[in-house]
Amino acid sequence: MIKFLLIAGLLGLAGVMFYVRLAPSDPAEWHVDPRAIPRPDKPNHWLIRPVGGDARPENYARDARGLAEDFDAVARESPRTELVAGSVAAGHMTYLTRSPWMGFPDYTSIRVYSTETGASYAAFARSRFGGNDWGTNRERLEDWVSRVRMRLER
Repeated sequence: MIKFLLIAGLLGLAGVMFYVRLAPSDPAEWHVDPRAIPRPDKPNHWLIRPVGGDARPENYARDARGLAEDFDAVARESPRTELVAGSVAAGHMTYLTRSPWMGFPDYTSIRVYSTETGASYAAFARSRFGGNDWGTNRERLEDWVSRVRMRLER
């Protein structure tokens, strides 16, 4: 009986792992404007925007196209990350990043826009599955922002 339960449990875990990795994803559902979405109730996200987010964005003495290129380069350098919707030309990109072991998908949408003194951005990182991400999305976004800042300081 214990052997049967152990095998059933392992098969169940394998099923969940396959579902997480292979579940279809509609990019249009995840490609959102971080400035316009309602603030989520769950703690499995990090939202950076001028008003109503978890943090406020910086303003950069750079044009919006250049800032979008910087965010895109940083995102594409990140492990297990790919562009799934949008473009640099549109200034609105959504990336999929998978966790190393289980392959849990997280989506990060970046919207870059012009300001009176340069350019700024809004960003929304969130988990597809689960109610808590233990700070993973915040950590990723803060890393990306830090790396963009370093690129601009060169």
